[in-house]
Amino acid sequence: MFDISVFKDMALEEKYENMVIMLKGLTEGEESSITKVSNASAVINALIDRINWCGFYIREGEELILGPFQGMPACTKIKFGEGVCGTAFKEKKVMRIENVHDFKGHIACDAASNSEIVLPIIEGDEVKAVLDIDSEEVGRFTSIEEKYLKKCVEVLEKNINWNIKL
Repeated sequence: MFDISVFKDMALEEKYENMVIMLKGLTEGEESSITKVSNASAVINALIDRINWCGFYIREGEELILGPFQGMPACTKIKFGEGVCGTAFKEKKVMRIENVHDFKGHIACDAASNSEIVLPIIEGDEVKAVLDIDSEEVGRFTSIEEKYLKKCVEVLEKNINWNIKL
């Protein structure tokens, strides 16, 4: 059973360290990749405050397809190089966007989103998916979230077979 209240009084970095530990526990012993990705979106959504969307876009052919997520309905397909997710995919780098309205080509799935962080998930030399997190707050994501989300992505890269067919 998951009890979010145990994290209430933790310092921010302690909470994020626990998030990484939980992801390891949820992904190391499970066989189903879709189960692992689903639980990953739920854990990250539960432990990062002040966000309105958290999920994955998974590579299928020459585009990203919506995978497991928490939040409002979202764009179902994103072309490589388009929007923040497609740009993170194409450039193989983390995109931490203070104000999405200033990002040329931003794809607005949820009108409430104002900032975004997207992390590519890489297997070998190939981007297999992206972790996408949105917030209603401008400038919501800091170097602290980026640091711990990178650790989360390392766990996910190690423990998930990203050849998921959606």
